[in-house]
Formats: sequence, structure tokens, C-alpha cells
Amino acid sequence: MHLVIYDLFLRVMPLWLVGLTTLLIVLLAVYLGYRIGMYMRLRNKGGGELFSGSVVTASLGLLAFMLAFTFNIAANRYTERKEILLNEVNAIGTTYLRADFLPNPSRDEIKKLLRNYVDMHAVLIERSKWRDSAMLQELVNQAEAVQDNLWAQTVPIARQNPDSEVVGLFITSLNDLIDLHTERIVVALQYHIPGAIWGALYLLSILSFGLVGYELGASKTGSVLVSIIMAVTFATVILLITDLDRPNEGYIFVNQQPMVQLQQKLNINAQ
Repeated sequence: MHLVIYDLFLRVMPLWLVGLTTLLIVLLAVYLGYRIGMYMRLRNKGGGELFSGSVVTASLGLLAFMLAFTFNIAANRYTERKEILLNEVNAIGTTYLRADFLPNPSRDEIKKLLRNYVDMHAVLIERSKWRDSAMLQELVNQAEAVQDNLWAQTVPIARQNPDSEVVGLFITSLNDLIDLHTERIVVALQYHIPGAIWGALYLLSILSFGLVGYELGASKTGSVLVSIIMAVTFATVILLITDLDRPNEGYIFVNQQPMVQLQQKLNINAQ
């Protein structure tokens, strides 16, 4: 069930539709709870207490905890994507500088490949590239082809200079470059909030707001306006979490400017 929610709802729908659908789900839960509470109140001939406000408080508190937990996952993943980008920029810059100590003609070819590699990554500053999955995958494939070419250029140098510390340092930085690229792709495009957490969050929200509506109908206490404001607030937070969980769209994204600045620096040095 949670896989269906995740694949058909949280990954496919546009962000604005996710927010609107979430708002409608929550409002529907409040309305159904209200109708059930009103029905129970009308049937309560003895006048006994039908509901305890502490139940609503406890359920909303649990929902708030679940929201905070889910938001923390998305926020940490966003921070991780920023850190990986900076680490990758530093790794490419270090590899480029260490390439100066390699013998020619491999040195010039490796530095040219590194500049091409940075050019491919700098293209991602255009948000349209992130939204086009086919184009994004093509850029990933091109970058990995450059990595293979860099490694192919490095192997003969390493074999000819097995005891060279300079070559060893270059190989280390090149390994870091390749590892960070893989890490960046995996974290940005493959790691998301698990569907089970989304399913539990929505189930808990439906039950909690259903209890809010039940209290309105059963005890004639509370405010409909407050319930609507709570529903809008909840939908807004869900929209924010979903935006953080989708690095390829939305309004919250990692600024690619550090990679662009590296591109400009390498191009100036190449002149």
C-alpha cells in the first residue's frame, strides 16, 4: 500500500497537486469525523460523555512528532546534497591541480577531460536539466564516460611510475572524484523518504483530523475555522517536505554555483 502511495502520489504528482490533495484528504477526514460525532451525539439519549479532549491532544501530538521526524529526514538529505556538491568541487579542483605533476602528453589530455567533466556538471545550474529525466541521465552517462577515460589515461602512468608519490596522490584524488560523483547521484536521485513513512504519516493524519472532526460533532466544542487553519498548515508542511524530497523540481534546491565558479576558474587557467 505504501509503495502505491509513494509511486503514484508523492513521486508523480506535481507539487501543487500534492499540497491540494493533502488538504482535501485532511478536510474530508475532519468532515467525516464531524458527521460521525454528530450522529453519535444525536443517538446519545442518556447524555453521557461521548468524547475526551485529551484523545485529540494526544493524537495531534503524535502527528506533530511524526511530521518533525519526516521533516528532519528530508532536511538532513538536503544538507547532505549540499555537502557532497562542495566536496565534489574540491575533489575536482584538487585532481586538476595534481595533474600538473603528470608527464605529457597525458597531463594536457587529463586536464582537458577534467574541464569537460566540470562543464557537464555546471550545466545542472539550469533547472530544466533536472526536470528532464532523460537529459539528466544522458549527462550522468557522459560524466561516467569521462571518468572511464580519465582512468584509462592514468593507468599507464601509474604502471610506468609505481613508486611515485605524486602519481599516487593524483590517483587518490581521482578516486575521490569518482566516489563523490556516485554518492551525489545516489543521494540526489535515488534516496528518498521511504514509502512506509509516508504511508504512516498520512494514516496518522487521517485518524488525527478525523478525531478533531469527531470532537466538533460530538461535543459542540472547538472551532471549524481553527480546524481548517490546522488542515492548511498541515498541507503546507507536507508540501515543504515533499519539495525537500524532490531535488529535481520545486523551489528548494541545491545551488550549483560552486561548480560554475570552478568551471570559470579552470577555463581561465587553460587560457
